[in-house]
Amino acid sequence: MLRLAAFLRSPFSFFFARTAAEEHVAEYVMREHGRGRPVEEILQDMYVQNRLTPEQQSRMLGRPELIHTLGEQDLEAARQNLASRVR
Repeated sequence: MLRLAAFLRSPFSFFFARTAAEEHVAEYVMREHGRGRPVEEILQDMYVQNRLTPEQQSRMLGRPELIHTLGEQDLEAARQNLASRVR
């Protein structure tokens, strides 16, 4: 019953739902960046590549907690790198 009520409040919320894989990869990216690695390099890791498509990676980079933690400059370089791989 609670699920139905939640769905009726926001019937399109599934469009914005985050997958467990995105959650885990976001945590991984923040942890590795905290160790001093650049975002572009982290996104090349097999851990990331095996779990998220380039489109999912791009969407993940727009998450507020990543923007806050990683900084806009590092994210912009990573976004440009992703855009060149998607084309």
